[in-house]
Amino acid sequence: MSAPRPELPTLPVTFRPTLTRVVLLSVGLAMFLVITVVALTLERLNLGERASFVFVAALFFGVLALLSRPRVSADDTGVTVVNLTRTRRLAWQEILRVNLRSGDPWVFLDLSDGTSLPALGIQPGLAKERAIRDARALRALAETRGAGSDDTASGA
Repeated sequence: MSAPRPELPTLPVTFRPTLTRVVLLSVGLAMFLVITVVALTLERLNLGERASFVFVAALFFGVLALLSRPRVSADDTGVTVVNLTRTRRLAWQEILRVNLRSGDPWVFLDLSDGTSLPALGIQPGLAKERAIRDARALRALAETRGAGSDDTASGA
């Protein structure tokens, strides 16, 4: 028995783990502020030491901002997958299947060149139901616009 076919989202659409992004950026900002305030209030530190505290705080925030970057954007011509350090543009015809199996950390796209591309923009970490809905919507788009396949494992 298959799940009901999801309604196709209006294009363009962007899928991203919003709650994860909010948590990462909030923690990063809070840590930056705390470390900076500590650096500025400790009287025993010289200017160089204070600057190194602030630099480390900015570096920490930068890493968390990088972790909050992933997204999957779909439009009429294809899909843009933005992962941590790499962005890849795919035509709809390149996407054979959209997979989110039980236990997967994020969606995987099976591509026409025989490879699989992780799409970190749809991940069930903090919002499992939303990730499943987003994966189903992306799958429905891929099936209607490209060379998508009709069957995948359970979960999405």
